[in-house]
Order: sequence, then C-alpha cells, then structure tokens
Amino acid sequence: MTLDITSHHNQTTGAFAVSKKQQNEPLSDCVRKALQSYFSHMEGYSANNLYDMVMEEVERPLFESVMAHTGGNQTRAATLLGISRGTLRKKLALYQID
Repeated sequence: MTLDITSHHNQTTGAFAVSKKQQNEPLSDCVRKALQSYFSHMEGYSANNLYDMVMEEVERPLFESVMAHTGGNQTRAATLLGISRGTLRKKLALYQID
C-alpha cells in the first residue's frame, strides 16, 4: 500500500491540479489527512517502515519540483533547499532524478 499525498499530480506534465480550497491548506494538513486515510484503510494490517515511505513520498516530488524550477542547476537547487550539493546529488541518485 502506498501513501497518496499527491493524488492530483499529473505524471505526464508534472503539474499539480489544486482546488481553491487546497490552495490555502498547509502541507502539514495534507500529510495529516493522507496518513489518517492510510491508517483507516489498513484493515487490521500493521504498518512497517512508515517513516521511509512518507519521506520518499514527500522528498521525490520536492526534488523533482526544485530541479525543474532551477532548470537542473544543482547549485541553485541545493541553495534553494538549504542543503549541500553533495546531499542533493545523493538524493537525486536515490530517486533516480536527472
């Protein structure tokens, strides 16, 4: 079972469809709702590696979006994210982002 935080994400264009209600909704509320939904659908099964699953679901679109925004410039992307270029490169390799 996967955690669907970005259910309105268009895989082809990389665009997000956001309703007016969602535009003002903090990311933390979106994550909270997604986790509540995830737990409500567990049907007695236990969750494992939840931290890793959530981090991947959040980090992958974060790095994809920042890299698109910076036109692939890793120095600018690392600065924007507040991380080192080395850490950025590790995350890009982990998620296989060009």
